[in-house]
Amino acid sequence: MTGGRVFAPLGPMLLQVADRVWYDGDALVVERDGRRVRILVEPDPFDRLETTYVAAGPLLRALGETVRYRRGERRLEVLTPATIVESPEPFNPAVPAASPRPVFTAAPLATARPLWTGSPLPRRTPLPNPPPRG
Repeated sequence: MTGGRVFAPLGPMLLQVADRVWYDGDALVVERDGRRVRILVEPDPFDRLETTYVAAGPLLRALGETVRYRRGERRLEVLTPATIVESPEPFNPAVPAASPRPVFTAAPLATARPLWTGSPLPRRTPLPNPPPRG
């Protein structure tokens, strides 16, 4: 905790929260449920996401999380909103189904054999010594 803010490594937080992450110039853009947050970072820190620290509260709140700091326990609680999962409609054979469409798949082409031109190349494997003639 520095200056009243809890700092956390960027990598593990993003893996738990974000839907998409990409670079836009000198900013790392984090998206979740249509919300986007831009974080100014050093160029190409993908190998350093675990060592890049950011203020966790503002970032997580901007992505739709509920964040509380419990001062006595020195713990940051992050509550993710519940997602409603719906079951699919049951199968109804009376409903018209989409007819199958033809799919074009190109036939694979055979790889052309190489045509060697120019002087021959030397062998790469040595030949065994012939037995001495006696």
